[in-house]
Amino acid sequence: MTDTLLLIFAALIVGASKGGLASAAAIAVPMLALVMNPIRAAALLLPVYIVTDWVGVYLFRHSFSRRNLAILIPSMLAGIAVATVITPYTPEGALLIFTGAIGLWHCLRSWLRRGQSEKVEARVVPGLFWGVLTGIASFITHSGAPPSQAYLLPQKLPKLEFAGTVAIAFAIGNAVKLPAYWSLGQLEGLDWPLIAGLAAAGIAGTVMGRYLTHRLSEALYMRVIQGMLFLLSVILLARGGQTLLVG
Repeated sequence: MTDTLLLIFAALIVGASKGGLASAAAIAVPMLALVMNPIRAAALLLPVYIVTDWVGVYLFRHSFSRRNLAILIPSMLAGIAVATVITPYTPEGALLIFTGAIGLWHCLRSWLRRGQSEKVEARVVPGLFWGVLTGIASFITHSGAPPSQAYLLPQKLPKLEFAGTVAIAFAIGNAVKLPAYWSLGQLEGLDWPLIAGLAAAGIAGTVMGRYLTHRLSEALYMRVIQGMLFLLSVILLARGGQTLLVG
């Protein structure tokens, strides 16, 4: 019963993320990893990600950065290809720590920097670097938020444009992950009626996330995003350290 309630809560979080609260979804797998195998948790939530991704795409279909998508999508797909190859050979704990360190570095850099930092333009080389890392982290633990936001947040995009760019990029990335997960056997034996219920909860969460995104001011929105990113990064670091010590 506890596992089911956590799964429903995780699905709501995933949906809220696709509705605009972009960092929230990546907290879902680490949270479920406290009570189940993280790979199993990722497999259970992947269909929920895919369904809510496309709801998010519909909600933000008029608000996105074409240049950032042109940079991020190919690099994310390259990262997913790399992750498909290295997943059987790389300790999950090391990947969790690496992903969490990226997010923590970005938060601390933003908070400790004095004065207002200048707006950064969307550049190809940094975008390719962070996009590949996003694809790898997203494939392994659905934790692509830290590297993607390390690239996007310094650009200070309008909140709806930021949310739309993230929604579209991850919708394509998660759809590509499905056959890769299938080839690795991670979708075998799933409880599909349960997943259908989780998808419904995810859609409800998407509507909730969209509502909150519209209600929050630009400044508060970015503080919320960075706060969730910081929390996520700490969770990933702690979980990664625990995994390495136990394993």
